[in-house]
Amino acid sequence: MVVVAKTKTPAHEAQQFFFEIGMQTRQLVVASLSELGLTFPLAHALRLLEPGHPRPMSELAELLVCDASNVTALADRLESKGLAERQPHPGDRRVKALALTEDGIELRERVLELMSEPPPPIAALSVSDQRALRDILRRAVEIQRG
Repeated sequence: MVVVAKTKTPAHEAQQFFFEIGMQTRQLVVASLSELGLTFPLAHALRLLEPGHPRPMSELAELLVCDASNVTALADRLESKGLAERQPHPGDRRVKALALTEDGIELRERVLELMSEPPPPIAALSVSDQRALRDILRRAVEIQRG
């Protein structure tokens, strides 16, 4: 069997760089989240829960791209930390929703700040390069959204 090497396009190369920076950034974020007593999955769940808008657990599972049983475990951990609580969904009382507590809202703000901090290699770029990168990524996101 002959394996043909795939030609790398600039998009492939960009993805490699994007992935490398992303993995390094995740390591830094995970260390900072640990100082807050959170794992990455817990912090990601906090990000997706909006203050004053209980989210059905099935919807949270979809957004987290995981099985509903994993959301149950995350909800248990968030509740045990006093960051969220299960409650009947306002639109359908048969559905369980997860709502942030006051402590959860406060910690969510810290998580959002932490997760929006630019990675050191991006922060080290010139302002014009940062703008160019932002604009390119914005266009890519707009393409993704359709």
